Amino acid sequence: MKYSVPFILLTLGGFYSEPGFAAEDGSVESIIQNCEYKNPGADQRSVLTIELIDKDGNQRKNIYRRFWKNYMGEGGVADKMVLLTEFPPDAKGTGFMRWGYVASEKKMADQWLYLPHLRKVRRVSVRDPGDSFLGSDLTYGDIEDRSIGDDSYVLLGQFDKKGVEFYQVEIKPKEDDALYSRKVSWYKKGLNWESCVRIKTDYYDRQGNILKKQKLTWQKVAEAWVWDRVVVANVQTRHKSIFTIEDVRVNVGVSPRVFTERSLKKGM
Repeated sequence: MKYSVPFILLTLGGFYSEPGFAAEDGSVESIIQNCEYKNPGADQRSVLTIELIDKDGNQRKNIYRRFWKNYMGEGGVADKMVLLTEFPPDAKGTGFMRWGYVASEKKMADQWLYLPHLRKVRRVSVRDPGDSFLGSDLTYGDIEDRSIGDDSYVLLGQFDKKGVEFYQVEIKPKEDDALYSRKVSWYKKGLNWESCVRIKTDYYDRQGNILKKQKLTWQKVAEAWVWDRVVVANVQTRHKSIFTIEDVRVNVGVSPRVFTERSLKKGM
């Protein structure tokens, strides 16, 4: 099962290509199918760094050990993820766990937070999909599961630069209460469709004004696509988030036992 780019960010939450979906070759849907939905592997272990920069240039950095497992829609579960805080020192040992669900379940992810000074695991409810994820410029809605049929697509442009093909696609949600009125994404195609990835997205608010800009670079590890660096800049608040991932290991057999409250307390 292949997942879309926002999913892979939390692989940083979870979009998947629906079984049986067939796009006509050469259509804008086929661009989305091949370039947006990528194979993240069966599981991952890595180190995730999130840097938050406000409009005055003040920076805050968090480093996490990240564990992720692909459940491929089994029991309605798309994926499970754990983040264990390594930095800053005063937050070391804090744990965050997230269970994401496929779009057909029509439910927000379940989330838990372990606070070592309290020695307790607390359930974290998400009431508004527009709320910030871990204080970043991504929202909980950005990392939730969407299937390819949830949006409509228009090819705005196609161009060639030094033998490399690029596609510009407008993406509009079909639901009335969506977080964004539209998104415009740029895709870079290499030698073939397998190497095609999203490299940029502009997000427009409900009034049609540009809200934030996202840029992405990628790495391929053991036949799986993993983002390397993602920059999300909110042009309205002038706040910026930088996500980087290092020491990536794919298909290492991460145990389901990792994604339990007990493991969250122990810190693995």
